[in-house]
Amino acid sequence: MSLPHQSQTEAEMAQAATAEQFYSGALHRIGYFMAALALLLAAVAWWRFGLRPTVGFGFGCGIAYLNFHWLKRVIAGFVDRATGAATSQSGTGIVFRFLLRYILMALGAYVILTVSPASLNGLLAGLFLPVAAIICEALYELYAALVRGV
Repeated sequence: MSLPHQSQTEAEMAQAATAEQFYSGALHRIGYFMAALALLLAAVAWWRFGLRPTVGFGFGCGIAYLNFHWLKRVIAGFVDRATGAATSQSGTGIVFRFLLRYILMALGAYVILTVSPASLNGLLAGLFLPVAAIICEALYELYAALVRGV
């Protein structure tokens, strides 16, 4: 009698492992969504608004992608430090990189604003690239859950 219950538990464990593998790839998929959306939306911005706002949008997308990548590294450093991993980074280095992100973003916005004020709107739009990529990931996960049963 315990055999059907045991096989059901094994099936649940296999399904949980599949779901864990699927959801653990979310950060990589968000990076791919960011790259694809940056190219697609830059083409639309160039067609609709012209060159200068598109250049600002490109810089905003670049800053947003770098910020996303560095944020992943800072969070991984915090987690390593909190769990006492053997390869944990120094606390000073983690905080320095965390603050450096904001300094570089402010510097990029200042340069764009002084060189071409018309590009500022594009820059600000590009900074929202991670939001659009996260929405795409959420929709993809919803699709996977409803259609594929992950």
